[in-house]
Parts: sequence; structure tokens; C-alpha cells
Amino acid sequence: MPHQDRIVGIDISKLKVDACVHSRRLRRSFASTPPGERELIAWRRDSVGLAVMEASDGYERGWAAALRKAGIAVRIVDPNRVRFFAKSAGRLAKSDPIRACPRAGQRPDPGAAMIAWFAETFTVEVDQPHDPDRGLLDRLMTARRLLVGLAAQTRQLGEHRQPRVVDNAQRAMIKTIRTQLAKLEAAVQTRIAANAKLAAGGAIIHSVPGFGTQFVAAAIAWLPELGHLSNMAAAGLVGIAPYDDDSGGRREIRDLLYMATLAAAAGHNPLIKAYYQRLRANGKKANVALVACMRKLFVILNTMLARGQMWNPAVATPAPAEIA
Repeated sequence: MPHQDRIVGIDISKLKVDACVHSRRLRRSFASTPPGERELIAWRRDSVGLAVMEASDGYERGWAAALRKAGIAVRIVDPNRVRFFAKSAGRLAKSDPIRACPRAGQRPDPGAAMIAWFAETFTVEVDQPHDPDRGLLDRLMTARRLLVGLAAQTRQLGEHRQPRVVDNAQRAMIKTIRTQLAKLEAAVQTRIAANAKLAAGGAIIHSVPGFGTQFVAAAIAWLPELGHLSNMAAAGLVGIAPYDDDSGGRREIRDLLYMATLAAAAGHNPLIKAYYQRLRANGKKANVALVACMRKLFVILNTMLARGQMWNPAVATPAPAEIA
């Protein structure tokens, strides 16, 4: 586990990055170019053991690769976790200038400072090894999500009468998208099967009644922290914690969890079905009961992965405080 003064927070944008060692109040900015990457590496190469950055629409990938090549460990964290951390610390947003990382003659950058402060506070959680296979799986699943969205948009052409040339184009596009989706999904399953750790985690997730193949792949790709967090933190990760989170969290996995929970509450998972019916009988609205079921199911999954255990309904009921 790296010492606090060996952790640098990095805030990435398209044109520049800001870096901060919060505990030592050190900060610098660098251009988002190969020379900028080299400058950052040279700046703290001998004194930094861990660089922590947020997922940033893919802009983080080049920086992460350059830092790892230079021998610096990199962890990419969920932006919502940093935001929730800022709120819990009394900060209104990541851009609140309090506790920034000032440097003489420069405007302080609170983004990098907040990321560094978060990393110092949760070093155990962020100090997990990088898995290139999971990173590739993330990109495959992201591409699949985009293709699914494109298919939905293309189908809208058929909602109204169209000229024959438009109908032909729509059918051709749908056929192509289906072919490419099948190839992506096959590549995803091959990647999971080839990695013993990912396959073991996938088997645990798939053992939960109601969780299908696509949810399993998405959970592996987009929730590497699962099984390493508290149940409350895990629920907050996807925006289903029982507190005001401004509908944050990872929407893609939350949408899949919603559909899986619908199937579970409809009868695919007797435990969740009984819980849903009990909530409804106690006067809870359908959507409130369903979100509570999502939370319960997700907390159970987090616990299973933490323990390395398959689904067992006899021991799959967390304490009430975990799902309230």
C-alpha cells in the first residue's frame, strides 16, 4: 500500500491535466500531449508510487498507459465516488476551491486535489492491481452498448411509413448491427473464459437467479470494485444507495440491474419476489419497492463476491441495516 505522500491525484481533460500530491501540497499542470506525459513522469517519477485518476471519456487511457510503462502504478476510479466523497467532506462539488492544492503564482486546481485526497483516504480500495483483460472487456462492452443504442435509433425509422429506399437502408443497417453485436458478444465471452479471475467472478454473478449473460459481462467490465467495497459504497456506486445521490452512479449498469430485478421480482428469484411482495403489502409504491429490491440484490451480490461464494438463498439475506 503506497504511503500518502507517494499518491498523486490527476485530473484529466482533453487539452491538459492537473496533478496534485495533496499531503505535500504539490501541484502542476501539463499539456495533454506526449511531451506533457513525459514531463509529468519526470516531475514525480522517483517519489510517486501510485497515480489515481477518474474515468474521463477515454482520455485517461493514454495517460494510464504512459504512467504504467514508466513503472508507476495507476488506478482509475469512478467520478461519482469522488463526488460523493466531496459531499461527505462538506464540499459542494469537486470544483469547490476549499482545500485545494495551491502553488505559488498559480491558480489552485481543486479537481486534482480532491482526487488525491480521496485516494489518500481510501488507499485500500484504490490499491487494486490493474487487469488488462478487464480493461479490454470494458471497451468491448462499451462498444456493445453503443451498438445497442444505434440499433434502437435505427428501428425508429420503422415507426412511420418510409420510402422503399429508407426501408431497405433500415433493414440493411439492422442486419449489420446484429452481426457485429454477435461478434462483440462472442469476443466478450471468450475474454472472460480465458481469464481465470474474471471467469470465477462471472460464475458467482451468474449463479444469482435473474442475472443473465449481459449483466454478468457488464458487472465484470464496469464494476471492478464490486466485492472490495462496503455494501453502502457498492450501492452508491450505481446510484441506488438510500440517500440523495442526485441520480448519480453508473447508469449503464443500473439500467441492466433494473431489468434483472424486474425479472427477479416477477418470479425468477423467489427471495427477491417474496421481498417485493412484502414491501408492496406494507404499502410501498411499486417503483419504491423495486428500487429496494435492486439494492437488496446488489448488496447480496457484493457480499457474495467478497466471500467468493455462489448464490445460496439460505444465507443470502443481509442484515436489515445493509438494505434499508
